[in-house]
Amino acid sequence: MSEAYAIIAEKAGGPEVLVKKPLDLSKMKPEAGQVLLRHQAIGLNFIDIYHRSGLYKQDFPANLGCEAAGVIEAVGDKVKGFKAGDRVAIFTSKPGAYATHRIVDASELVALPDDISAETAAAVLLKGMTSWMLAEKCLAHAAIEGEAPKVMVLAAAGGVGSLLIPWLKYLGVTVFAHTSTEEKPAKVKANGADYVTTLPYSDLPDWVRKQNHGEGVHAVLDSVGADSWKSSIASLRKKGLWVVYGNASGPVPALSPLELSKAGSIYTSRPRLIDYVDNSVDLTTASQKLFALLRKNILKVEINQRFPLTEVAKAHQLLESRKTTGSTVLIP
Repeated sequence: MSEAYAIIAEKAGGPEVLVKKPLDLSKMKPEAGQVLLRHQAIGLNFIDIYHRSGLYKQDFPANLGCEAAGVIEAVGDKVKGFKAGDRVAIFTSKPGAYATHRIVDASELVALPDDISAETAAAVLLKGMTSWMLAEKCLAHAAIEGEAPKVMVLAAAGGVGSLLIPWLKYLGVTVFAHTSTEEKPAKVKANGADYVTTLPYSDLPDWVRKQNHGEGVHAVLDSVGADSWKSSIASLRKKGLWVVYGNASGPVPALSPLELSKAGSIYTSRPRLIDYVDNSVDLTTASQKLFALLRKNILKVEINQRFPLTEVAKAHQLLESRKTTGSTVLIP
């Protein structure tokens, strides 16, 4: 039998705090409602960095990783709909995917169709369902009347951005995109964005209005946070929607509601995917919509980085420095 192990963060800090810890499979017995999952591929996401760094508070030593795909090895009592040997994927709010094996609640599992590989699922499930949340749920709250929606996407070349832009285009949205380096605009444009820039964040409001006949956009989908929030707000038209769904540059500082009023009575939201898929019906709806768009080739999974799980520290360094494109998977 191959080695069983997990990667944990010994304390809050940089990638150097990640260490390998052996697992004793003889003691990993699923209880009622649980399964033992053998991972075949693990997704790397920016939330893993928030957990490792301590930005998202938790106890240390800490398990990391929220997304994986693999095969069920054993099931506990009262598990319905799944059996040993089934191929599944999981996104969970309880980190612990950085491991060869893991016990999880069966209620959090998504059955994998035969045409979706473990690597694809690990690369796309969290990012893809986040895109579903942003494009199909959050934008429903934007004040859009009588015209096609116009939306700005920040971090447009990243894992979520690479899926979010074609999803928005599928829904008929005009997409304004920002990316951090000169190497990425061509990729973002090829992915469907209508307008792309690498200008400093402070120049975005003027740039948007130059492309858009003097108007701001209906919504800004912002995963950057501290560096971008002022420009995001200033890029909106009156009654626009500012959605903050990440903190790549750090969290947005405390904000008075008067800032939203002064910007034109704008709305804001800080959504969590787990709140949008907190029951089996919504989880199934989101994953099936995601898989359907993959089959139609509307969404394309770009796994541009693969690392052995034992080299996860290197993967964290590249992701944190924004030197990755598309998705990154870890192979146990």
